Amino acid sequence: MTSVLVSVLAVATALANVSRRNQPTPGVPFGVGERFTYDVKLGPFKAGRGSMEITSTDTIRGRTAYRAVFRVKGGILGYHADNTMESWIDTATIVSLRFTQDFEQTGKDRKKFYDIYPERAVYQEPNKPEQPSVSEPLDDASFIYFVRTVPLEIGRTYSFDRYFKPDANPVRIKVLRRETVKVPAGTYQAIVVQPMIKSKGIFSENSKAEIWFSEDANRIMVQLKADLPVGSLNLYLRSAQPPTLTIPTVHPPP
Repeated sequence: MTSVLVSVLAVATALANVSRRNQPTPGVPFGVGERFTYDVKLGPFKAGRGSMEITSTDTIRGRTAYRAVFRVKGGILGYHADNTMESWIDTATIVSLRFTQDFEQTGKDRKKFYDIYPERAVYQEPNKPEQPSVSEPLDDASFIYFVRTVPLEIGRTYSFDRYFKPDANPVRIKVLRRETVKVPAGTYQAIVVQPMIKSKGIFSENSKAEIWFSEDANRIMVQLKADLPVGSLNLYLRSAQPPTLTIPTVHPPP
């Protein structure tokens, strides 16, 4: 269950503004120091807390990258987990350079590590041969940051062939409606979207997932609801901290 929650915050997790008081940042609406926290519920039960943040910039193979960290910690009915995803996103081009997952769950500890090479359109796991990728790759986490730059017109469906594992493409984002939503962080005018990925996870067509994104310049994910076999999954924004440092891209995303 918690691994699904991490995916939510990571592909989730995706588009909208820190608050009406914050000014848009140049090039992209995010940067170092940005941090969002969430209350997580499974049905009526509190299941823990989640967060997504850009902690710093690192150098990956000579390229400057944002380090984005997504975490869910908690549990329900004897089940406990502390799960994290990290993505290194090229600050100049907003493509993925590295992606890791660490799922620490009751009775399990699963780790994944991917180095992603946009210039050669391949990715690689440790001690395994390179695999074909795409020319402008995005992982589960960096896709959220990319989608935050998309205009999101009501009634339109956006399709992207940019997921770093080609067999999961295309990723589709359907823009459903506008709606006012109240969460612990406050009341937001939001755009509601339905993400769809070729998978059995939270964003499959059967899950009927909907995400509320604040309708401002610096978009953040305000709320998420989805139907899962174990019950209704809900995320609610608790706090939002704007970035303290941003770096312009070479070419602003579409």
